[in-house]
Amino acid sequence: MIDHIVRASIRWRGFVIILTFMLIGVGIYSAIRLPIDAVPDVTTNQVQINALAPAFAPEEMEKFVTYPIEVMMGSLPDKEEVRSLSKFGLSQVTITFPDHIDILRARQLVFERLIDAQKNLPDGVRPELAPISTGLGEVFQFTVETKPGYESKYSLMELRSILDWNVNPVIRNVPGVIEVNVYGGQMKQYEVLVNPVKLLSYRLSIGDVIGALEKNNKNVGGAYIEKGGEQQLIRGIGLVRDAADIEDIVISSHDGFPIYVRNVGRVGFGAQVRQGAVTKDGKGETVLGIAMLLKGQNSRQVAKAARARLDDLQKTMPEGVVLQPVYDRSDLVNRTVWTAGKNLIEGGAIVIAVLFLFLLQVRAGLIVSAAIPLSMLAAIVGMHYFNISANLMSLGAIDFGLIVDAAVILVENSVRQLAAYRSKVARVLTRQERISVIESSILEVRKSSQFGEMIIIASYLPILALAGIEGKMFRPMAFTVIFALCGALVLSLTLIPALCAFFLKDRNPPEGVIGSEDLGGEVEENPVVRWLGHRYASALRWALRVPLAPIAVSVLLFASALFLYFRLGAEFIPELDEGAVLVNSMRPPSVSIEQSVLSTTELEKALKPMPEVETIYSRIGRPEIATDPMGPDIGDTFVILKPPENWPAPKSREELVEEMERRLKVVAGTAFSFSQPIKLRMNELIEGVGSRSDVAVKIFGDDLTVLDRYGQQVARVLNKVQGSADVKVQQLTGLPSLIVEPDRRAIARYGINISNVQEMVQTAIAGTEAGEVLEGFKRFGLVVRLDKEFRRDAASLAELRVASPGGQTIPITQLAKIEASEGPAEISRENAERRIGIEANVRGRDLETFVVEAQREVEKAVKLPPGYRLEWGGLYQNLQEGKVRLAIAVPITFLIIFTLLYVTFGRFRQAVLIFTGIPLALTGGVFALVLRDMPFSISAGVGFVAVSGVAVLNGLVLVAFMNQLRKSGSTLEEAIVRGCHTRLRPVLMTAMVGSFGFVPMAIAYGAGAEVQRPLATVVVGGLITSTLLTLFVVPVLYRWFETGRELPAQEDGHGS
Repeated sequence: MIDHIVRASIRWRGFVIILTFMLIGVGIYSAIRLPIDAVPDVTTNQVQINALAPAFAPEEMEKFVTYPIEVMMGSLPDKEEVRSLSKFGLSQVTITFPDHIDILRARQLVFERLIDAQKNLPDGVRPELAPISTGLGEVFQFTVETKPGYESKYSLMELRSILDWNVNPVIRNVPGVIEVNVYGGQMKQYEVLVNPVKLLSYRLSIGDVIGALEKNNKNVGGAYIEKGGEQQLIRGIGLVRDAADIEDIVISSHDGFPIYVRNVGRVGFGAQVRQGAVTKDGKGETVLGIAMLLKGQNSRQVAKAARARLDDLQKTMPEGVVLQPVYDRSDLVNRTVWTAGKNLIEGGAIVIAVLFLFLLQVRAGLIVSAAIPLSMLAAIVGMHYFNISANLMSLGAIDFGLIVDAAVILVENSVRQLAAYRSKVARVLTRQERISVIESSILEVRKSSQFGEMIIIASYLPILALAGIEGKMFRPMAFTVIFALCGALVLSLTLIPALCAFFLKDRNPPEGVIGSEDLGGEVEENPVVRWLGHRYASALRWALRVPLAPIAVSVLLFASALFLYFRLGAEFIPELDEGAVLVNSMRPPSVSIEQSVLSTTELEKALKPMPEVETIYSRIGRPEIATDPMGPDIGDTFVILKPPENWPAPKSREELVEEMERRLKVVAGTAFSFSQPIKLRMNELIEGVGSRSDVAVKIFGDDLTVLDRYGQQVARVLNKVQGSADVKVQQLTGLPSLIVEPDRRAIARYGINISNVQEMVQTAIAGTEAGEVLEGFKRFGLVVRLDKEFRRDAASLAELRVASPGGQTIPITQLAKIEASEGPAEISRENAERRIGIEANVRGRDLETFVVEAQREVEKAVKLPPGYRLEWGGLYQNLQEGKVRLAIAVPITFLIIFTLLYVTFGRFRQAVLIFTGIPLALTGGVFALVLRDMPFSISAGVGFVAVSGVAVLNGLVLVAFMNQLRKSGSTLEEAIVRGCHTRLRPVLMTAMVGSFGFVPMAIAYGAGAEVQRPLATVVVGGLITSTLLTLFVVPVLYRWFETGRELPAQEDGHGS
């Protein structure tokens, strides 16, 4: 049937050209709509629940909020893991699901269980689902600042109000933005600052004030009445409009006189108790907005749209207010896509140059080159249909050399046969003769080219079975390559024959070439190939005379490569350079938000003078929507770097980090670690809190003190391992608390309820919500607190008095015990077990050898008590899981390739013969990694899988042609010598275009090139060794396998 397709394509070549233009149109349409991103999103499929209870300490959050939610989520269908974090005022529960579960269905399941869990939660605690976003979700960040000279005109509260009510609603409506998270500033509130002395003098309680505010701040509807045939709506207006309205609210009456709010306190503006702040460029606090990407949307388009909308909003801002972008994901996307595009263009140019060098025909070169853009368009159509974004990984393994392999074989044979036939008849060929020769030439090698493409496609199929993070990274790449190769396969059966029939002409052989026969009478017009052919012929004769030499060399090289492979070391995936450094700072849990702001400002002042730094801003604590649940003791400083070409001198990222470490020694009381924005966020979302670095060690157990003790022991061991950096222990303890514990017997004597005491304690500082105040569409909380002079310190709190039913006022010290203590700072749980995280980065050595040594040292030095266990996670765990999956994928790849070879030739021996190209290719891949001082990585592993399919192509071409010559009557020796010489050009062409197409990727140094380099390095090295060795090992083994054997009648190595 394939032969019929080729003949029909030549006969109906005009129709094939029309179909090609249709492909171009569909491809351009798909390209315009193709999502573009920097890297694939590897975040786990998860639903996050956040619950706020501002007055609860971590233990109360765990007991009364986190645990009931965990219990309800534990039996969810299809869930993989339940993680939780309990901090002061915050409970966060994360449920992960398999990737095939639709996120909306997962959220629906969680929401249904959350409704049931709500019944067991304290009053006022309302858990909410976090936005449908991912670790790559923070695509655009901006600050609301003041121009120089306007600092005194706008307070942080006013800037926060501008962000909340003027900017957020507009950015939130940008298509693809799911939420705008807010960091820093002060959230405006109307606050009633109560004087407890005056309150008690009127025999009133805090509850009376709250109740009065709630009852005097609402509108009601009274339906309507009919009047004169019309209906007249009835509205009861009672909402407070300003501070004066609040002051005039009556709480009660005393001796016949009304007692107003202003009689027991004062009304003013205040700020909600905050757990987060933002600083910038060492100039103090500012306000930050974060546009969060809806999962599955195009990050580049969304970031650009958000930036454009922000520019429009700037025109509406009050005088002196500036909306300043500080982080734009589209910058990284543009840089990485430019790197991938540049590599593709350069690779394509090299491939085309090689084609022209070997074919020496403009028309033939253009015909083969036509497969490059058309196959790429076919890949884009497939990517668009399957919703695969164009990113560093999906475009990172496309080699135009592999794409044109089949076309090279077909066109080269057509050019050679036309020249040979012209030489034979010694005249210009007629049109019918030319088309007949082209048709027979294509059919002659059609099977080997077709099966060669199919084998390369098949080598990528096992990559589709990868799961986890490596699956998300490399499946899009495999899909894209398969789409491109399938397009190339179809084109080689349709368009390439049609174009050959249209444009290939027979040429006059150059003077001195006709009659210059070598090794079987083949005419070679290309002087380069002719020169190589003579040298190869001599070397081949020597190899056939001394057959053990090439085999011994191959075995020795393979054994050496095997030896070196186990000494390579390993890492998960080379780290993408994001163009920014993230400095994670950790302070004692007892630090206040104000002190953290001062410390972070000092940090920024130390780093801002660096000539490589563009701007710098820090996020302290957590934002309004607790997507990043840090406390005031933890901060993330984003150091946005200038483009490297603007640096005064070239520096590696390691050198830059070392200089930052030196500069930060002036910042006291703070521990630092260094990462990158996307990398850190991904690590935390995948592994949980306490796992933001390369290596994460998790200890599970019940007692937080025991966990902390053994966590410190593990950290001390890690610090002694060579290559360790930024070792940190999750801070579970050390949060100062002032505990007010009522004395039940004492309060019983006075007839007071515990709730009276607790109400006073809660309202004193945190305040109690008593409604809202509307300013147009703006909503601000109305909160009741004690006046500042009554909540300055612990002594002030002790002096507060509670009224008894008998009219007495009793100080809290007589009703409760007040003592300072140190309690948990946060409590992490994983699948209902408490845990602590110890993390470290690795510098100066590969990840695998570091962890192997660290595991050995920890096992010797740390002996956990019964009921406690230790696990290793982070990138190391991902590496091990990836290696296990590759250990399955690689043998499957080999099995598929061998099966296809057996189907192609129908002979086990010949399948084994061609299969020898794979170990020869693996040998070159290992040597290439060693020469470039690269460790094994999942990226390199995928390169080994990819090169396995390409490596057998040359052997397949040689064996198929030698079989054909033997069927034509040649002796075994003649078939070997003539077959190798005749197929030298296509073998060298396919090998050179395949390897040279990856060269730009292997030596690139642009943004994201570090991820592609190992894969390209393995393919280039593998193709070099497999080609050189195949040209000698295959002929030698072919003679050994085939001596004394005849080919079966049904097998010719090239038939239909």
